[in-house]
Amino acid sequence: MSRKIPKLTSLKTETQLRARLDNLDIQLPLASARPRDILGAPLELRDRVTGTRQVGNRFAILPMEGWDATLDGRPTPLVRRRWRRFGESGAKLIWCEATAVRADGRANPNQLLLDEGATDELAALRGELVEAHRARFDRTDDLVVGLQLTHSGRWARPDGTPHPRTVFSHPWLDRRVRADKASVFSDAELAQLSKDYVAAAVRARDAGFDFVDIKHCHGYLLHELLAARERDGDYGGSMAGRTRFLRDVVAGIRQQAPELHIAVRLSAFDFAPFSRGEDGVGVSEAEGTYPHAFGGDGSGVGIDLTESNAFLDELEALGVGLVCITAGSPYYCPHIQRPAAYPPSDGYWSPEDPLVSVARILEATRELSLAHPDLTIVTSGLSYMQEWLPLVGAGAVEQGAGQLVGLGRIALSYPELPADVLASQPLQRKKICRTFSDCTTAPRNGLISGCYPLDPHYKSMKDAKRVTELRAEAARR
Repeated sequence: MSRKIPKLTSLKTETQLRARLDNLDIQLPLASARPRDILGAPLELRDRVTGTRQVGNRFAILPMEGWDATLDGRPTPLVRRRWRRFGESGAKLIWCEATAVRADGRANPNQLLLDEGATDELAALRGELVEAHRARFDRTDDLVVGLQLTHSGRWARPDGTPHPRTVFSHPWLDRRVRADKASVFSDAELAQLSKDYVAAAVRARDAGFDFVDIKHCHGYLLHELLAARERDGDYGGSMAGRTRFLRDVVAGIRQQAPELHIAVRLSAFDFAPFSRGEDGVGVSEAEGTYPHAFGGDGSGVGIDLTESNAFLDELEALGVGLVCITAGSPYYCPHIQRPAAYPPSDGYWSPEDPLVSVARILEATRELSLAHPDLTIVTSGLSYMQEWLPLVGAGAVEQGAGQLVGLGRIALSYPELPADVLASQPLQRKKICRTFSDCTTAPRNGLISGCYPLDPHYKSMKDAKRVTELRAEAARR
């Protein structure tokens, strides 16, 4: 249980960290050279169709779901501030946030929306990010900026209330979104949605983005589609059926926006849903049998990457060159992809030391990376490592667990971490994310998402006190 696990900040030396890892019987990649020397190296982002692009270093900002756009999906000052900070971070791959391809696919009523009227404002938003980067680092020819395209599917809440769209009847997850409110996509509707993805990709191209991500992670629509083994028709059953949507979207983008690079963020493995036990610790809702996990071994708490490797084979065949490896879903098993010291207000205490969760996702990333050396793979799940993030991230790159280090939650509190690491500056400890989960607790309670504990801009907001109260309430459960 996380509340009984020693804080990571108690590990002051690498010797102490190694001792903890030995005690847990796990391994984490620890760099043998200075992180700066490993993470400062450029690389070429390859796409068999569009060619190569230089990425100036090994840091990437990961896509996160925003909760602070206008009700019609347009950027606000808070969105622009966040994107400018990412531009100033020093990372040379900026994988911008989850953006719905149409209104019914929004996960919240303040998520960005890439509809017909969005191109100019998204172009201006991207321009602010690029100019912020240029102002601090003088050059942008080695900066690559992309946008994540999504439909939230089962977790769609476009007006703040659930409007779930699913791809198959799920005996565990249907209970979480009220199956009586859910409607299953027909094959014809999925065919139309694939065209909507292509249209959104064209708009992203017109707005100046270098790549789009066809999102297949975290329980959203296309991730759920990968597990639709029992679905009939063109988009289910076999692996070929479950990846038909991907192939249709890629083919459409290649035809209508051939200069656009294509990426995929993939939940490479999944677990059964977890819920809060009597002592507050997460417990699996499956009792040894769970057939619905893509990348799972059937038990609900184990991994089998056979289909994940097959999916990456498919990406290679399609010429897709950029992949970010993540896992599970923040809605039903957050500890496996977002290791944290504290749960969000609607979550549970981790059933394992979060270091175990970090090791699991890095080992899966390493296995997939070594099996697919022609793909450029980005790591994730590292914010929990805190002061140790540069050493572990550099070790991951050095030992083949991806080519770029992805930064998620820590980029909200400390966006300039890449610049400090690459300049061999000491980390600014007061800015390091301590995984309080406030950035999740806030939106789960109808508040704007942000780093309330460490970012002075959010700390000064009137909602900051309420977020602190919610965190304290969650910690007492």
